[in-house]
Amino acid sequence: MTHNKGKGLVIKVRKSGAGYDHTPAKVEVDKGPLPLWLKGQSLIPDRLPDLRSTSQQNIERFRTTMKKKREARIAAQEEKVVKDLGKLSRRDLFIAGFFLFWGEGVKMRTSMVTLSNADPVMIRFFLEWIYLLGGKKDHVHFTLHLDEDMSIEKESAHWSKALGYPRSLFTKPVIKKIKLAEIPRKAVIGHGICNVRYIDQHLNDYVLLGLKHIRGLYEKA
Repeated sequence: MTHNKGKGLVIKVRKSGAGYDHTPAKVEVDKGPLPLWLKGQSLIPDRLPDLRSTSQQNIERFRTTMKKKREARIAAQEEKVVKDLGKLSRRDLFIAGFFLFWGEGVKMRTSMVTLSNADPVMIRFFLEWIYLLGGKKDHVHFTLHLDEDMSIEKESAHWSKALGYPRSLFTKPVIKKIKLAEIPRKAVIGHGICNVRYIDQHLNDYVLLGLKHIRGLYEKA
């Protein structure tokens, strides 16, 4: 049984009302990955009396209590960070873009500024930064990197809609064969990876010199 299939069956059985100790037996999997797979999948309170042992009931109550504490902690931190960050100014976006490119971009002196990521929101932010630097939409091109079992038509449509750019700007995708060790990675990749390229030698020079300036500020510190 594959990693993803086992996880899916465990969650399905859990939602049907199976106790923590009964879940692995019903699906025939080891208990090892259960804490990670069932994170956030507490048994509904109405099903607690159905559990046979007091220990199982205590486990379920503990998991429910910890889930509520975790949710309260996250909610408090979210409220704080939203207040602290507020709205981003043009200068905030200007500087943030350099650090994004420093971490994720292709830092080579070529005729283009390029970045690859699986998150369409990050791609959209990158493009907004490019336009903030004076870029034009007619210089943008995309290439998808997909696994061999993905539908080119479906994923191209997904990225086109998510990014708000026509299919005509997407070049022929790069298809990768799947290795057994990479199966768990597929749950993270989701719809593949999108490579976006902004073709402009002058902008590439500007971005790389900007990174050189930022590095220099910290190299001298």
